[in-house]
Amino acid sequence: MAENSESEAPDEQRTAALDSLERLVGEWQVGGAEDSRGIVRFEWFLGERGFLVQHVELADTHGTEFIGWDPDRRALASHYFGSDGQILEYTWQVTADTLTIFFGTEESPARYMGTFSDDGNTNSGGWKWPGGGYESTMTRVT
Repeated sequence: MAENSESEAPDEQRTAALDSLERLVGEWQVGGAEDSRGIVRFEWFLGERGFLVQHVELADTHGTEFIGWDPDRRALASHYFGSDGQILEYTWQVTADTLTIFFGTEESPARYMGTFSDDGNTNSGGWKWPGGGYESTMTRVT
């Protein structure tokens, strides 16, 4: 019986998208606007490649974000849970050269766009939204 390539495509997309997150695994020092400086740490949830977990410690902001594949949207989506009770949603795109994080969906005008250094240990860019934004750089610590 021939395999159905249509049924394989979503799984291949999921695998490729989750694999793209591997370059983030580790601890990063974040610099930029005063209230966005600190440390973020990425690790695979329970050591499996189902969800990447980001632990956030920026100034007075602390939280945890789960990033995974949303099959309905065919995109990397996340939910951020802040120590202040906030629950925020984002969409992630990671390529060999760039990191883009959209607040909400890809149609959002609020987004982070950054470029990785040649060695992959620095990502420089900024958050932009209508009427504002700030520059930010994260540098791999481990």
